[in-house]
Amino acid sequence: CWEVREHNSSEWCHFIWSNPDCRLDGGFLDYLNGVFCVFPPQLLPLAVTLYALWLLYLFIILSVTAEKFFCPNLSAISTNLKLSHNVAIFSLTSLLHGVTFLAFGNGAPDVFSAVVAFSDPRTAGLAIGAIFGAGVFVTTVVAGGIALVKPFTAASRPFLRDVIFYMVAVFVTFMVLYFGRIRLGEALGYLGLYVFYVFTVVLCTWIHRRQRGDGLTPSRPWEPGGSLAGLGALHPTQLPCPLTGEEYRPLLPSRETSLRILTTALSPLDYRKWRRKPWYWRLLKAFKMPVELVLLLTVPIVDPDKDDLNWKRPLNCLHILTSPLLCILTLKSGAYGLYQIQGIFPVWGLVTLFGSLLAIIIFITTSNEEPPKYHCVFAFLGFLASAMWINAAATELVNILRTLGIIFQLSNTVLGLTLLAWGNSIGDTFSDLTMARQGYPRMAFSACFGGIIFNILVGVGLGCLLQMTSGQLVVKLEPDSVLVWVLAGALGLSLVFSFVSVPVQCFQLGKAYGICLITYYLVFLCVALLTEFRVIHLS
Repeated sequence: CWEVREHNSSEWCHFIWSNPDCRLDGGFLDYLNGVFCVFPPQLLPLAVTLYALWLLYLFIILSVTAEKFFCPNLSAISTNLKLSHNVAIFSLTSLLHGVTFLAFGNGAPDVFSAVVAFSDPRTAGLAIGAIFGAGVFVTTVVAGGIALVKPFTAASRPFLRDVIFYMVAVFVTFMVLYFGRIRLGEALGYLGLYVFYVFTVVLCTWIHRRQRGDGLTPSRPWEPGGSLAGLGALHPTQLPCPLTGEEYRPLLPSRETSLRILTTALSPLDYRKWRRKPWYWRLLKAFKMPVELVLLLTVPIVDPDKDDLNWKRPLNCLHILTSPLLCILTLKSGAYGLYQIQGIFPVWGLVTLFGSLLAIIIFITTSNEEPPKYHCVFAFLGFLASAMWINAAATELVNILRTLGIIFQLSNTVLGLTLLAWGNSIGDTFSDLTMARQGYPRMAFSACFGGIIFNILVGVGLGCLLQMTSGQLVVKLEPDSVLVWVLAGALGLSLVFSFVSVPVQCFQLGKAYGICLITYYLVFLCVALLTEFRVIHLS
């Protein structure tokens, strides 16, 4: 499909329609048809500008969905799945919550983007570029930024453990790319390696606490003794902080009408916070509000930290209708939702009928003041709905990046290591640097390595497994350019550098270490771009 720009502009549209390689699998918008058929050739710069703005907005959708809807429901599910309140078991379940649920929550955009990209052999290079590119970015720019913001002493054993596991994961991926294929056993091996990593984290932490003599006492992850690598990037809102909105809660509860509860729950704006924030925060909030409003309408949120568990009877009853509708209309880009049963009744109509009936029953049998005993079910519904939102946004993201690659004749790898990697890593960058400024640099540094281990092992393993469900027992992962080897080599070299230099510095990381890492990334980026544009020729 790259050859479209080599033809006369009057033949672009015919080439797109007649070439099977130009068909975008999945997604709601046909970006190639839009840029080459809808827009005239003279307005190509306008089309590219609109696509770039839509790309930025898709990153905003991914960020808002993961942070405000996916992660809270995932946390609520993990809370409800705790089988015992025994202190020792609680300590282990808290650790498992960190290395599994938190890592999944914070890595959701990366993993879903990788899964979507791996679903099509033509976009697999995007996934490889994004996974390796994000790895280089996080282990150099983010880790170096933490050392610059707050020099600290790294936790020795967790650091060495995480770097070793990550180097093994990178080496396995390098070998898969070298042979150009991945089989079922190798895909399962990726997931098995992450399970082994989780087991190692739990075992090492348990041994460490037994040696300290407090194996039965769960230490908080922000304490020096509880600095656990592999927890994934925790957002600053998950750190100890003073109350922000609780002081406005009235002393005597008052009964509110269902209409009042519904309008309040659907408001994505806190007017008190709006008045306190600077202009750039308000501008970003204005862009987020339409997304947040649609998400509030379709995704329930269960908050175990609130007395009422965030039970909003009228809105939650509405979610019984909107969430299933969202799931079937976003699954396979609405193919299942629009399917007509025996050619007469559409599936979305049947879901609407049953959802409306169930919503009425729940509304009649519950009250506004007290959540029902089955309220935890809404956490699973919210998790599924937010996952479908992330999957839909990731599908559009991959399709628009592939379109931009065809327009500018760029490889999927360079788009993955730049735009996709930067977009998926920007949230973790800000949260990790904020944690460092607040006095938790060890935790932020551990999150740099723990989170990307989850992304590479689960992203590659799950993405290839889902592609195998279509009948292909062997997934081809052929590099689309020599840039893949530059990327893999740069990531391996950065890990070796940290693995050697950090112990040499006695795990005391300062500004010199941070400057070296950031300089390394800038040099790597220059070499990668010069290789892509064939200024540097590599055989």
